[in-house]
Amino acid sequence: MSFTYKRFITYFFRGILFVIPLALTIYIIILTINFLDGIIPIPVPGLGILIMLGFITFVGYLAGLFITKPLFEIFEKWIFKIPLINIVYTSIKDLMSAFVGDKKKFNIPVIVKLSEGMSRLGFITQDDLSILEEENLVAIYFPHSYNFSGNLYLVPRHNVRILNNVKSSDIMKFIVSGGVSNLEQV
Repeated sequence: MSFTYKRFITYFFRGILFVIPLALTIYIIILTINFLDGIIPIPVPGLGILIMLGFITFVGYLAGLFITKPLFEIFEKWIFKIPLINIVYTSIKDLMSAFVGDKKKFNIPVIVKLSEGMSRLGFITQDDLSILEEENLVAIYFPHSYNFSGNLYLVPRHNVRILNNVKSSDIMKFIVSGGVSNLEQV
């Protein structure tokens, strides 16, 4: 009887390890799709997202055209002049361009020596801090585990070692998972 009970518990926990991550992933995707679809309230499911994707693609196309590009630059200069809007807009734009722009920032994974026997994984976001008169410092972003936030530290260059043998996406997944995800060599 005890053998069957232990097997039952083992199978149950294996099922939890499979079902919970899958269910939460599906739930988050459905919530995101419903939220995005609800931004443009149209009674046809999915049409709001399609209109939004089409609009964003069209704006991207216009922003890249030789004729309309100066208009977008003038609009951004106008945005930069509004005090509070300037901070919010530039912060969001810089963060978005770090992930999808031409100037991707989270592509150089590093290990930083914090003290003897203690190190932390992060990403170089600025290699040259001479504008701060700190030639020996680099800017390192340390994402938090189980969260989509992080901290930025300026650390001595000699405490930073670039990790060339792993993909930056694997390092981000490793950090966000609290070190539970496996790392694969490039």
